[in-house]
Amino acid sequence: MTPPARRFATDVITFYHPDFWGLDSADALRDWAFADPQAFWLRVMDASAEAGITALELTFAPGDIDSALRAFGGAAAFRRELAARGLSVVSAFVAGADAPDWRQDGALPAIVADAERRAAFLAEVGAELLVTGLPMRTTFGTRPPFFVDAAYLTRMADIAHVVGEAVSRYGVKLAFHTESNSTFWYERDIDLFMALTDPRYVWLCPDSCHIALGGGDPVAVARRHSQRIALAHWKDAVRPIDVELTIDETVFAQQQPYMTELGTGIVDWRAWADAMSGTPGAGIVLVELDEAADPVAALRAGRAVVEAATQP
Repeated sequence: MTPPARRFATDVITFYHPDFWGLDSADALRDWAFADPQAFWLRVMDASAEAGITALELTFAPGDIDSALRAFGGAAAFRRELAARGLSVVSAFVAGADAPDWRQDGALPAIVADAERRAAFLAEVGAELLVTGLPMRTTFGTRPPFFVDAAYLTRMADIAHVVGEAVSRYGVKLAFHTESNSTFWYERDIDLFMALTDPRYVWLCPDSCHIALGGGDPVAVARRHSQRIALAHWKDAVRPIDVELTIDETVFAQQQPYMTELGTGIVDWRAWADAMSGTPGAGIVLVELDEAADPVAALRAGRAVVEAATQP
């Protein structure tokens, strides 16, 4: 069987390093991008095209849906700007302080409304994937303890079914991302949640780095759940996280030292590429490089690793 044509994508977070913008901090970048969202997006688009990237995943601000709408006035205009550079949107990540909390009682109507708003944008911009995660764990040793047990994941599965069905009406699939220190991180979390959810409405977005950071085998996870992988994040890890991190607003920064550019860490890229080749999401390779100071060079290097790993 001939494999599908491969397109390279990246998450907009790849462009969040302040050095790329000649600024001195992440806060300065957020402020500048909020003041001039069109200038932010045009440079992201141009750099993506220069790096040979053809698709983007939207994420938290400043590379979020609201920013794109403010920059261009609507999804259709945003789509036209992307298309003029040979680009498209492949997905959007449910992120940001305004995203409803799945653990909060009575939040389901707000969760569904938020997902439908994002799905409507994705449909208009020509994308088919809404990527989300499950809530974070609590810091180990916190009292009272919070257990990620069957009852908890069953509640999450019930919500996922409602959201997945709601966005399916827009032609959008709901895929779950394997975020470090979340309740969808360890191999056991992934296996149990996927077993509890209907494959017609709930898909998987495995992140090779984050699964490895949890001490798991990303290739084994991909092989077990191959027919439910709508998209994957190709990202490398230095080693599993070997300490108990404090899970608060700084946890993502605490994870950074364990992440690295493709080909410089522990992920077996040839085996990962082989596992990805038989998935529904095989046509897109999303190279994720958090906050690269030189994103064009980093994305080109990442593409080279992928191309080497996929050679016969």
